[in-house]
Amino acid sequence: MKRRAFLLSSAAVGATSCGYHVAGKADLMPKEIRSIGIPPFSNPTTRYRLTERLPIAITREFLARTKYQILPDANGADAVLQGSIGMIMAFPTVFDPTSGRAAGVQVQTILAVTLTQAVSNKVLYTNPALDFRQRYEISTDPQAYFDESTSAFERLSRDVATSVVTAILENF
Repeated sequence: MKRRAFLLSSAAVGATSCGYHVAGKADLMPKEIRSIGIPPFSNPTTRYRLTERLPIAITREFLARTKYQILPDANGADAVLQGSIGMIMAFPTVFDPTSGRAAGVQVQTILAVTLTQAVSNKVLYTNPALDFRQRYEISTDPQAYFDESTSAFERLSRDVATSVVTAILENF
């Protein structure tokens, strides 16, 4: 019985000292960072949906996963996450065989994000070419038409937020 207890405690100590950690749980940010400002993303494209949604989605992701105070701009923040949308394209992927109209669309966006420490202006994280895609369907019946592009942009925003916050926290 004593030997069994010893083996179990040895295994527990060995497992905790192996150096592995659960992905998404590490926080490799400098300890002096307590607040992050997330101003609106710049967007030279004619599509506005992501400009509104991305800062909100990233804010929600930070709040759900960290204890950082999130601010809507750079004023008073210890670090600032700036982003810019470089491109948004939507193109048909599926066509209705009877009408020849598009029945499925894929949205692709390429964006850049940079997290900078406010005091030192040191870049903590940057990725100049994040590429995200999302698909949605278009009803071929005009009477039953429901615009699913809004839902696609919501999903795309959540995907971007999850990826960006994970990359920042894991310091990749």
